[in-house]
Amino acid sequence: MPIAHEFEYVKPTTLDEAVRVLAECGDGARVLAGGTDLVGWLRDDLVAPDLLVDIKGIEGLGELGLEGNALTVGACVTFTDLIESETVRIDFPLVYEMARTVASVGIRNRATMVGNICSAVPCCDSGPVLLVYEAVILVKGPSGGRAIPATEWFVGNKTTALEVGEIVTRIAIPLPEDGHAGAYVKLGRYRGEDLAQASVAILALPRDRYRVAFGAVAATPVRAPKIEALLSWKSLGDSLIEKAKRLIRQETSPISDVRASKEYREHMLPVMFERGLRAAAARLAGSGPEYGTRFV
Repeated sequence: MPIAHEFEYVKPTTLDEAVRVLAECGDGARVLAGGTDLVGWLRDDLVAPDLLVDIKGIEGLGELGLEGNALTVGACVTFTDLIESETVRIDFPLVYEMARTVASVGIRNRATMVGNICSAVPCCDSGPVLLVYEAVILVKGPSGGRAIPATEWFVGNKTTALEVGEIVTRIAIPLPEDGHAGAYVKLGRYRGEDLAQASVAILALPRDRYRVAFGAVAATPVRAPKIEALLSWKSLGDSLIEKAKRLIRQETSPISDVRASKEYREHMLPVMFERGLRAAAARLAGSGPEYGTRFV
Protein backbone atom coordinates (compact mmCIF):
# COMPACT_ATOMS: atom_id res chain seq x y z
CA MET A 1 0.00 0.00 0.00
CA PRO A 2 1.60 3.30 -1.04
CA ILE A 3 1.80 6.10 1.53
CA ALA A 4 1.72 9.57 0.02
CA HIS A 5 4.23 11.21 2.35
CA GLU A 6 6.80 10.52 5.06
CA PHE A 7 6.23 10.85 8.80
CA GLU A 8 7.96 10.01 12.06
CA TYR A 9 6.82 7.08 14.20
CA VAL A 10 7.16 6.63 17.97
CA LYS A 11 5.84 3.97 20.32
CA PRO A 12 5.85 5.33 23.89
CA THR A 13 5.71 2.96 26.83
CA THR A 14 4.02 5.34 29.28
CA LEU A 15 1.07 7.67 29.11
CA ASP A 16 3.18 10.61 30.26
CA GLU A 17 5.59 10.03 27.38
CA ALA A 18 2.71 9.88 24.90
CA VAL A 19 1.28 13.15 26.18
CA ARG A 20 4.68 14.82 26.02
CA VAL A 21 5.39 13.88 22.41
CA LEU A 22 1.86 14.77 21.34
CA ALA A 23 2.16 18.20 22.95
CA GLU A 24 5.58 18.80 21.40
CA CYS A 25 4.35 17.98 17.89
CA GLY A 26 1.04 19.82 18.24
CA ASP A 27 -1.45 19.61 15.39
CA GLY A 28 0.94 17.50 13.33
CA ALA A 29 0.58 14.39 15.50
CA ARG A 30 -1.87 11.52 15.16
CA VAL A 31 -2.55 8.72 17.65
CA LEU A 32 -2.42 5.16 16.33
CA ALA A 33 -4.30 2.34 18.07
CA GLY A 34 -6.28 0.04 15.77
CA GLY A 35 -5.64 2.25 12.77
CA THR A 36 -8.63 1.00 10.78
CA ASP A 37 -9.68 4.56 9.93
CA LEU A 38 -6.29 6.25 10.09
CA VAL A 39 -4.43 3.88 7.76
CA GLY A 40 -7.09 4.31 5.10
CA TRP A 41 -6.93 8.09 5.42
CA LEU A 42 -3.13 7.94 5.08
CA ARG A 43 -3.42 5.78 1.98
CA ASP A 44 -5.92 8.16 0.38
CA ASP A 45 -3.89 11.24 1.38
CA LEU A 46 -6.77 12.60 3.46
CA VAL A 47 -4.45 13.24 6.41
CA ALA A 48 -0.76 14.13 6.40
CA PRO A 49 0.65 13.84 9.93
CA ASP A 50 4.23 14.66 10.83
CA LEU A 51 4.20 12.07 13.62
CA LEU A 52 2.33 8.85 14.44
CA VAL A 53 2.17 8.01 18.15
CA ASP A 54 1.50 4.29 18.58
CA ILE A 55 -0.17 3.76 21.98
CA LYS A 56 -0.46 -0.04 21.90
CA GLY A 57 2.59 -0.44 24.14
CA ILE A 58 1.18 1.61 27.02
CA GLU A 59 0.18 -0.52 29.97
CA GLY A 60 -3.42 -0.25 31.12
CA LEU A 61 -5.00 1.05 27.93
CA GLY A 62 -6.30 -2.41 27.06
CA GLU A 63 -8.31 -2.80 30.27
CA LEU A 64 -12.04 -3.50 30.11
CA GLY A 65 -14.26 -4.03 33.15
CA LEU A 66 -16.51 -2.63 35.82
CA GLU A 67 -15.23 0.10 38.11
CA GLY A 68 -17.94 0.92 40.60
CA ASN A 69 -21.14 1.40 38.63
CA ALA A 70 -19.48 2.08 35.27
CA LEU A 71 -17.97 0.03 32.49
CA THR A 72 -14.51 1.34 31.66
CA VAL A 73 -13.31 0.83 28.11
CA GLY A 74 -9.58 1.47 27.65
CA ALA A 75 -8.23 3.22 24.57
CA CYS A 76 -6.93 -0.04 23.10
CA VAL A 77 -10.02 -2.17 23.76
CA THR A 78 -11.29 -3.58 20.47
CA PHE A 79 -14.84 -4.29 19.36
CA THR A 80 -14.03 -8.00 19.55
CA ASP A 81 -13.06 -7.49 23.20
CA LEU A 82 -16.48 -5.91 23.79
CA ILE A 83 -18.32 -8.74 22.04
CA GLU A 84 -16.46 -11.44 23.97
CA SER A 85 -16.90 -9.80 27.38
CA GLU A 86 -19.53 -11.48 29.55
CA THR A 87 -19.85 -8.25 31.55
CA VAL A 88 -20.68 -6.28 28.42
CA ARG A 89 -23.10 -8.88 27.09
CA ILE A 90 -25.04 -9.16 30.36
CA ASP A 91 -24.83 -5.70 31.91
CA PHE A 92 -24.46 -3.49 28.81
CA PRO A 93 -26.38 -5.38 26.12
CA LEU A 94 -26.79 -2.33 23.89
CA VAL A 95 -22.99 -1.99 23.66
CA TYR A 96 -22.80 -5.69 22.79
CA GLU A 97 -25.46 -5.37 20.09
CA MET A 98 -23.79 -2.34 18.53
CA ALA A 99 -20.32 -3.93 18.54
CA ARG A 100 -21.61 -6.93 16.57
CA THR A 101 -22.63 -4.64 13.69
CA VAL A 102 -19.20 -3.05 13.20
CA ALA A 103 -17.69 -3.98 9.85
CA SER A 104 -16.18 -7.49 9.63
CA VAL A 105 -14.45 -9.86 12.04
CA GLY A 106 -11.05 -8.70 10.83
CA ILE A 107 -11.87 -5.04 11.40
CA ARG A 108 -13.45 -5.73 14.80
CA ASN A 109 -10.27 -7.50 15.87
CA ARG A 110 -8.32 -4.25 15.31
CA ALA A 111 -10.73 -1.34 15.62
CA THR A 112 -11.24 0.25 19.03
CA MET A 113 -14.26 2.01 20.48
CA VAL A 114 -12.07 4.96 21.47
CA GLY A 115 -10.65 5.20 17.96
CA ASN A 116 -14.19 5.04 16.58
CA ILE A 117 -15.28 8.16 18.46
CA CYS A 118 -11.95 9.93 17.90
CA SER A 119 -12.41 9.56 14.14
CA ALA A 120 -15.80 11.22 14.78
CA VAL A 121 -17.32 10.43 11.40
CA PRO A 122 -21.10 10.99 11.49
CA CYS A 123 -21.78 7.28 10.94
CA CYS A 124 -19.57 5.97 13.77
CA ASP A 125 -21.44 3.11 15.43
CA SER A 126 -20.28 3.90 18.97
CA GLY A 127 -21.55 7.48 18.96
CA PRO A 128 -25.33 6.99 19.33
CA VAL A 129 -24.87 4.23 21.92
CA LEU A 130 -22.50 6.28 24.09
CA LEU A 131 -24.92 9.21 23.86
CA VAL A 132 -27.88 7.24 25.21
CA TYR A 133 -25.79 5.66 27.96
CA GLU A 134 -24.59 9.20 28.80
CA ALA A 135 -21.00 8.03 28.81
CA VAL A 136 -17.99 10.13 29.78
CA ILE A 137 -14.73 10.30 27.80
CA LEU A 138 -11.66 10.54 30.04
CA VAL A 139 -8.61 12.28 28.60
CA LYS A 140 -5.14 13.26 29.75
CA GLY A 141 -3.09 16.16 28.48
CA PRO A 142 -0.26 18.52 29.42
CA SER A 143 -2.51 20.23 31.98
CA GLY A 144 -3.71 17.00 33.57
CA GLY A 145 -6.86 14.93 33.17
CA ARG A 146 -10.42 15.89 32.44
CA ALA A 147 -13.77 14.23 31.76
CA ILE A 148 -15.82 15.12 28.70
CA PRO A 149 -19.50 14.06 28.54
CA ALA A 150 -20.39 12.21 25.37
CA THR A 151 -23.00 14.91 24.72
CA GLU A 152 -20.15 17.43 24.38
CA TRP A 153 -17.64 15.20 22.60
CA PHE A 154 -18.76 15.52 18.97
CA VAL A 155 -18.12 19.07 17.80
CA GLY A 156 -18.50 18.56 14.04
CA ASN A 157 -17.77 16.18 11.19
CA LYS A 158 -14.50 14.43 12.15
CA THR A 159 -14.04 16.99 14.94
CA THR A 160 -14.08 16.34 18.69
CA ALA A 161 -13.61 18.28 21.91
CA LEU A 162 -10.09 16.84 22.29
CA GLU A 163 -7.43 19.55 22.57
CA VAL A 164 -3.87 19.55 21.24
CA GLY A 165 -1.64 17.26 23.28
CA GLU A 166 -4.54 15.36 24.85
CA ILE A 167 -5.11 11.63 24.55
CA VAL A 168 -8.19 9.60 25.42
CA THR A 169 -7.34 7.05 28.10
CA ARG A 170 -10.73 5.36 28.48
CA ILE A 171 -14.48 5.70 28.24
CA ALA A 172 -16.72 5.33 31.32
CA ILE A 173 -20.22 4.04 30.58
CA PRO A 174 -22.55 4.36 33.60
CA LEU A 175 -24.75 1.40 34.45
CA PRO A 176 -28.36 2.60 34.85
CA GLU A 177 -29.27 2.11 38.49
CA ASP A 178 -32.67 0.46 38.15
CA GLY A 179 -32.24 -1.68 35.06
CA HIS A 180 -32.44 -1.02 31.36
CA ALA A 181 -32.81 -2.52 27.91
CA GLY A 182 -32.12 -1.19 24.45
CA ALA A 183 -31.87 -1.68 20.73
CA TYR A 184 -29.36 -0.65 18.08
CA VAL A 185 -30.74 -0.51 14.56
CA LYS A 186 -28.24 -0.07 11.73
CA LEU A 187 -29.07 0.35 8.08
CA GLY A 188 -26.40 -0.80 5.64
CA ARG A 189 -26.22 -1.71 1.99
CA TYR A 190 -25.24 -5.29 2.78
CA ARG A 191 -24.21 -7.48 5.71
CA GLY A 192 -20.73 -6.81 7.06
CA GLU A 193 -17.95 -4.38 6.23
CA ASP A 194 -20.26 -1.44 5.58
CA LEU A 195 -20.64 1.95 7.21
CA ALA A 196 -24.10 2.92 8.40
CA GLN A 197 -26.46 4.64 6.02
CA ALA A 198 -28.41 5.50 9.16
CA SER A 199 -28.51 4.21 12.73
CA VAL A 200 -30.72 4.50 15.79
CA ALA A 201 -29.86 3.70 19.41
CA ILE A 202 -32.65 3.45 21.95
CA LEU A 203 -32.25 2.93 25.70
CA ALA A 204 -35.40 1.91 27.58
CA LEU A 205 -35.53 2.59 31.32
CA PRO A 206 -38.14 1.62 33.92
CA ARG A 207 -41.18 3.86 34.43
CA ASP A 208 -41.59 4.59 30.73
CA ARG A 209 -38.40 6.54 30.14
CA TYR A 210 -36.46 6.46 26.90
CA ARG A 211 -33.24 7.87 25.48
CA VAL A 212 -32.85 8.11 21.72
CA ALA A 213 -29.90 8.96 19.47
CA PHE A 214 -29.28 8.84 15.73
CA GLY A 215 -26.17 8.33 13.61
CA ALA A 216 -25.27 9.10 9.99
CA VAL A 217 -28.14 11.57 9.62
CA ALA A 218 -26.46 14.77 10.82
CA ALA A 219 -22.95 16.23 10.96
CA THR A 220 -22.44 14.30 14.21
CA PRO A 221 -24.26 11.56 16.13
CA VAL A 222 -27.17 13.33 17.88
CA ARG A 223 -29.51 12.83 20.83
CA ALA A 224 -33.21 13.39 20.20
CA PRO A 225 -34.52 15.47 23.13
CA LYS A 226 -37.91 16.26 21.58
CA ILE A 227 -38.66 12.60 21.01
CA GLU A 228 -37.43 11.69 24.49
CA ALA A 229 -39.64 14.37 26.08
CA LEU A 230 -42.67 13.15 24.15
CA LEU A 231 -42.17 9.51 25.15
CA SER A 232 -41.27 10.07 28.80
CA TRP A 233 -43.67 8.88 31.48
CA LYS A 234 -46.25 7.67 28.97
CA SER A 235 -47.39 4.16 28.14
CA LEU A 236 -46.12 3.13 24.74
CA GLY A 237 -48.87 2.76 22.17
CA ASP A 238 -49.47 3.11 18.45
CA SER A 239 -50.64 6.73 18.65
CA LEU A 240 -47.64 7.83 20.75
CA ILE A 241 -45.20 6.06 18.44
CA GLU A 242 -46.72 7.77 15.40
CA LYS A 243 -46.35 11.17 17.08
CA ALA A 244 -42.72 10.38 17.93
CA LYS A 245 -41.99 9.32 14.35
CA ARG A 246 -43.22 12.68 13.07
CA LEU A 247 -40.59 14.42 15.23
CA ILE A 248 -37.67 12.61 13.59
CA ARG A 249 -37.28 15.23 10.87
CA GLN A 250 -36.91 17.91 13.56
CA GLU A 251 -34.11 15.95 15.24
CA THR A 252 -32.08 14.97 12.16
CA SER A 253 -30.69 16.57 9.01
CA PRO A 254 -29.71 13.79 6.58
CA ILE A 255 -27.88 14.45 3.33
CA SER A 256 -27.34 12.54 0.10
CA ASP A 257 -23.95 10.85 -0.31
CA VAL A 258 -22.38 7.78 -1.90
CA ARG A 259 -24.13 5.42 0.54
CA ALA A 260 -27.71 6.70 0.42
CA SER A 261 -29.89 9.58 -0.66
CA LYS A 262 -31.42 12.06 1.76
CA GLU A 263 -34.88 10.83 0.76
CA TYR A 264 -34.04 7.18 1.45
CA ARG A 265 -32.69 8.02 4.88
CA GLU A 266 -35.79 10.08 5.68
CA HIS A 267 -37.98 7.18 4.57
CA MET A 268 -36.13 4.54 6.57
CA LEU A 269 -35.58 6.41 9.84
CA PRO A 270 -39.20 6.12 11.09
CA VAL A 271 -39.20 2.41 10.23
CA MET A 272 -35.95 1.83 12.08
CA PHE A 273 -37.04 3.95 15.04
CA GLU A 274 -40.34 2.11 15.51
CA ARG A 275 -38.75 -1.33 15.28
CA GLY A 276 -36.01 -0.37 17.71
CA LEU A 277 -38.40 1.29 20.14
CA ARG A 278 -40.76 -1.66 20.25
CA ALA A 279 -37.85 -4.10 20.65
CA ALA A 280 -36.30 -2.08 23.48
CA ALA A 281 -39.62 -1.85 25.33
CA ALA A 282 -40.26 -5.59 24.91
CA ARG A 283 -36.76 -6.44 26.10
CA LEU A 284 -37.24 -4.30 29.19
CA ALA A 285 -40.46 -6.23 29.90
CA GLY A 286 -38.55 -9.52 29.69
CA SER A 287 -39.42 -10.58 26.17
CA GLY A 288 -38.50 -9.26 22.73
CA PRO A 289 -35.84 -10.46 20.28
CA GLU A 290 -32.42 -11.63 21.37
CA TYR A 291 -29.65 -9.04 21.36
CA GLY A 292 -27.80 -9.21 18.09
CA THR A 293 -30.99 -9.57 16.04
CA ARG A 294 -31.02 -7.53 12.84
CA PHE A 295 -33.99 -5.17 12.50
CA VAL A 296 -33.54 -4.08 8.87
